[in-house]
Amino acid sequence: MALHVTRGVRWDSDHVVLLEDELKEICKEIVRGGAEDKVMIGLDYFDASINRIAAWVVGERNVQKALLFALLQPHDALRAMQDGAEFTAQMVLQEEMKTLPYGDVWEEYLKRYGYAGSDWFRSVREYEEKVLKERR
Repeated sequence: MALHVTRGVRWDSDHVVLLEDELKEICKEIVRGGAEDKVMIGLDYFDASINRIAAWVVGERNVQKALLFALLQPHDALRAMQDGAEFTAQMVLQEEMKTLPYGDVWEEYLKRYGYAGSDWFRSVREYEEKVLKERR
């Protein structure tokens, strides 16, 4: 199954996928349904006012972050609460999950693979400056 993730077109033609609630909910549904290996996610990343490489990388990283957030959710516990009609406990756990430091898990993931948070952006900027210099 293919899933096309984008943001609604606004007056500035902004399509860059941001880490918003809608994206998190989409990724939670993919993970809850065990469809991680069944869904291909395609992204829009166009915005005429910003660097296209940066827009692409931001969108890609945001989908990865949303999937990580979804993978860290206690789906079995939430499902058991739902099935047991423990709706208050379920709501409390869902709200607590929103403030857990999943960003720390993301940073550790990057560190283990030899990346640091926004190091990629420095490379994009350097390339952009080089191209602009060559055009002059």
